[in-house]
Amino acid sequence: MAQYETVRGVGVGARARIDEGLRAHMNKVYGLMSVAMVITAAAAWAISGLAVTTDPSSAVAEFGNGKYLTQLGYAIYGSPLKWVVMFLPLVMVFAFSAMINRLSVSAAQLFFYVYAAAMGLSLSSIFLVFTGASIAQTFLVTAIAFAALSLYGYTTKRDLSGLGTFLVMGLVGLIVAMIVNIFLQSDALAFAVSVIGVLIFAGLTAYDTQNIKNTYVQHAAAGDQEWLGKAAIMGALNLYLDFINLFMFLLQFMGNRE
Repeated sequence: MAQYETVRGVGVGARARIDEGLRAHMNKVYGLMSVAMVITAAAAWAISGLAVTTDPSSAVAEFGNGKYLTQLGYAIYGSPLKWVVMFLPLVMVFAFSAMINRLSVSAAQLFFYVYAAAMGLSLSSIFLVFTGASIAQTFLVTAIAFAALSLYGYTTKRDLSGLGTFLVMGLVGLIVAMIVNIFLQSDALAFAVSVIGVLIFAGLTAYDTQNIKNTYVQHAAAGDQEWLGKAAIMGALNLYLDFINLFMFLLQFMGNRE
């Protein structure tokens, strides 16, 4: 693997500097990801609270289970605007990938946090569909699994690049299947998508972690701080998406519905 070949090819002092820089880089990646996760959770919780009410007199539509949709709730869950809310994060992530090289580090970081808020808007309905206890339980399980998979990706000497190519191809097929099932509403297809989704994003967590590590080692010698700053943001985005998707697919199995 490139990282091991690179580190072996330098002196002890240079190797120590690379190791120290790598630790700082990974800490920054996980830090950015953690802030984005907090933004997403806060946005989803706040929006779900504003979207429903227990007072029929201030509601515009009945949601069920003693809850009613407010004007905001109906707009994002019941009107055609729901399609914008659903696909906005997907459009934004493609736009971000295309724009990253033209953005400054601070602008890229701001865009990442705005994206995290948009993801929170898209995911806010889980607080209406699933119980709070099952959401918390699934989040804890996801966090433990993510930590273990990311640690494996960071420490393993096995080259995961081949696996990554296979997983990305599987992800494309998964996205197509999810879009098709929006219209088919097939329970069997939804179950298959959830199972495959868990496997794909479990693998991508390990692969993306190793790729972040490799990318840093390959470019650390150049000392381009702006490039490394953007690399940290893109790495955080990839791991953030791995965590969010792993959580959502696990929630389909572990979540108790209201």
